[in-house]
Amino acid sequence: MSSFTELNHIHANVRATFNDEEHSPDIDRSAYIHPLAAVIGYVHLGKRVMVAPAASVRGDEGQPIWVGDDVNVQDCVVLHALETHVNGEMKPEAVVEVDGKYYGVYISDRVSLAHQCQVHGPAKIGTDTFIGMQALVFKATIGKNCVVEPKALVMGVNVADGRYIPAGALITTQEAADNLPLITATYPLKQLNHAVVHVNVELASGYLEKEANGYWEKAMQALIASKQQSMQT
Repeated sequence: MSSFTELNHIHANVRATFNDEEHSPDIDRSAYIHPLAAVIGYVHLGKRVMVAPAASVRGDEGQPIWVGDDVNVQDCVVLHALETHVNGEMKPEAVVEVDGKYYGVYISDRVSLAHQCQVHGPAKIGTDTFIGMQALVFKATIGKNCVVEPKALVMGVNVADGRYIPAGALITTQEAADNLPLITATYPLKQLNHAVVHVNVELASGYLEKEANGYWEKAMQALIASKQQSMQT
C-alpha cells in the first residue's frame, strides 16, 4: 500500500468522543484520487480505484470505509457512515460484517458509484453492482450483480443478488426488496457496469501517469500565470 505526504484533500481523521484514534487513508499505489476529491480518515482504497472530482470518502465518524479493487467513485459521490463506536464499544446496528470483520461502509470489487449517488452506512454493496446517478443507499445491503437505477432510494433492506431497482423507486420495506425484478438477458442495463468499470480503470491509470509527470503542478502554474497576466492587462 502506498504511503503519502498528507495533503489538504487526503488526510487523517480528527479525534472525537466517538472515536479516540487517528487513522490515515490506506491507498493502493494504483488508485487515483483527483485533487478536488476528499479522502479522509479510516479508509481503504484498493487497486485501480478511480476517485473523481468533488467525491467525498469520509471515514471520520463511521469506520472503517472499505473500497475494493476496480471501483469507480464518480463526481460528487459521498461515502460516509453513522458513528460505529460509543465510548470505545462497537455499535452492532451501525456496522456491516464481511468475512468476520466490521465496517461502516463496504464497497466490494468492480462496483460503479455513478455521479452524485450516496452510500451511507451501515451499508454494503456487492461485487459487479452499479449504483446510479443520484441514488441513495442507507442502512442497506445490495447484493452482487445488481443495478440501482438513477434517483432510486434503498433504505433499511437487503437486496438479493441479480436484482434491479427501477429509476426513482423507493425501497424501504423488505417486502418491496424481495419483490424487485430479476436482471434477465433482455434487461437493457445488464452490461452497463462492466463497461463503466473498464472505462474508469483506464482513466485511473492515465491520470496517474499524468500526475507522475507533474501534470497538475504544471496546470496550476499555468492557471496562476494566466490570472496574473489578465490582472496586468
